[in-house]
Amino acid sequence: MTRILGVTGWSGAGKTTLIRQLIPRLVDQGLSVSTIKHAHHRFDVDQSGKDSWIHRQAGARQVLVASDTRWALMCELRGAPEPRLDELLARLDPVDLVLVEGYKRDRHPKLEVWRAATGQSPIFQDDPTVVALAADAPPPGAGLPVLPLDDVDAVARFVVANAVPLEAVPFGAAP
Repeated sequence: MTRILGVTGWSGAGKTTLIRQLIPRLVDQGLSVSTIKHAHHRFDVDQSGKDSWIHRQAGARQVLVASDTRWALMCELRGAPEPRLDELLARLDPVDLVLVEGYKRDRHPKLEVWRAATGQSPIFQDDPTVVALAADAPPPGAGLPVLPLDDVDAVARFVVANAVPLEAVPFGAAP
């Protein structure tokens, strides 16, 4: 059964760094882990001038690149709406745990990464789907569990204990 937990926070808070540290700890526990990362800007995994790039530039809607070590499927939206998180999750192979970075507005449970130095207000104040914080210091008014951001083992234990079954998530944007 696939379980899910989001990792959210403002830019510069350390979401990607935390996820990079969590994955090997979770894998060492025997869990299969996948991730979904929301990109806020136009991004490209392809390289200008490569055959796959040329295919996409020519108008191909999907380009699948494969080798003996990995494969990647690139899909051009060509004006179609951005896929919803639940649609993207459905494309993943079954795993024990999916960590979702970003997707602040969706209703899956989230661990917020918060650093006082960013100067940003904590997201949990306006988002009831945040179930805990990984922080460098407890933010004011935190009525949620606060895990030390530098204690990755404690954060990993929290993730394992609090990720929810995919079927239990009411997908769609939070009200």
